[in-house]
Amino acid sequence: MPGFELFGDKEREQVHDVLDSGVLMRYGFDGMRNGHWKAKELEASLAQRMQSNHVHLVSSGTAALTVALASAGIGAGDEVIMPTFTFVASFESILALGAIPVLVDVDDTLTLDPSAVEKAITNKTKVIMPVHMCGSMADLHALQQLCGKHGLLLLEDACQAIGGSYQGKPLGSIGDLGCFSFDYVKTITCGEGGAVITNNEAYYQNAHKYSDHGHDHIGNDRGAEQHPFLGYNFRISELNAAVGLAQLSRLDEFIALQKRNYTILREALSSIPEVTFRRVPDGGEENYSFLNFFLPTEEMAQKAQQDLGANGVDACFYWYNNNWHYYRKWEHLTDHKALGKLPEEVIKGLPDYSKADFSASDYWVGRTISCLIKLGWSEKEMKERAKKMVEVIQSST
Repeated sequence: MPGFELFGDKEREQVHDVLDSGVLMRYGFDGMRNGHWKAKELEASLAQRMQSNHVHLVSSGTAALTVALASAGIGAGDEVIMPTFTFVASFESILALGAIPVLVDVDDTLTLDPSAVEKAITNKTKVIMPVHMCGSMADLHALQQLCGKHGLLLLEDACQAIGGSYQGKPLGSIGDLGCFSFDYVKTITCGEGGAVITNNEAYYQNAHKYSDHGHDHIGNDRGAEQHPFLGYNFRISELNAAVGLAQLSRLDEFIALQKRNYTILREALSSIPEVTFRRVPDGGEENYSFLNFFLPTEEMAQKAQQDLGANGVDACFYWYNNNWHYYRKWEHLTDHKALGKLPEEVIKGLPDYSKADFSASDYWVGRTISCLIKLGWSEKEMKERAKKMVEVIQSST
């Protein structure tokens, strides 16, 4: 786990502050604005770090995607273009609003293929939602051009890529809206939490109201606040925000450790002729949370990943057969499995993914091994791990 490994004094101090404020509140000393102290501090710190005018914290990364889409008015029957390689939260957040997830192939960036995106655009398309998987980014320049050409919104899911950048700007800050996740496996963590960032005042106003039961947050009496529109409860807790505030202050430290370990591993694997690496768009810098590489065939990738595990090398993932992250195992989406009746717009609008041809995605993801870069590994441990991985992969191929 990335940030979770390095919890320390900063995190404890922030949590103690929240607990102390809770005691003061019971005695009538309420200095919090709209019930928030640490959340407002974290929002301000994130805004500065992400070069964004507005930040709103929510309860999870999935909540961030849902709130971001809702804040832009996305609803029943609207189409949102998303990649075949992502996390199930991508289509869950879209479906939660009655909108239609339109799956599109990925390319050698392991993110949305711009040419495939353009072919998928219809008169119902409202959003292009690239997901910056495993620490690196989509071709944002090409996607921005498509959004401008067709009058679409660009929503960046940067949940796995905080700290990465594109042409000098933080990932998440380049689109109309950006989303982050702070769960316990991300580079920085709140334990659980997420954030929506935007430079659009209207989207921000919608986001903070929608995520708190539609409250307008005007005045000091919560019971007297107005409800401009329907909303839901996606609020973050003060305890989660406190941990996140301490973690954010250590982001540069974490990125530096990840880069060191990533570089050691990449340099070692570069000695293997059969290994090639994912493409990072020009002007992009990863956050170094994963090293992703290709082997010549699907069979070789599967065997190498299995051999790595059998030889005690952990945290090397083969996403092609993963039911959280790749379309092939999303039977609940393909078969429309739901506890209740799906909206009519979803039933009529959802493509028949059981017949979809995503062979272009299969070509890339089927040959990919993705190595998590842990913060807790020392330089010595990383060099030993890299040497062992080279030996195992060479013997497998």
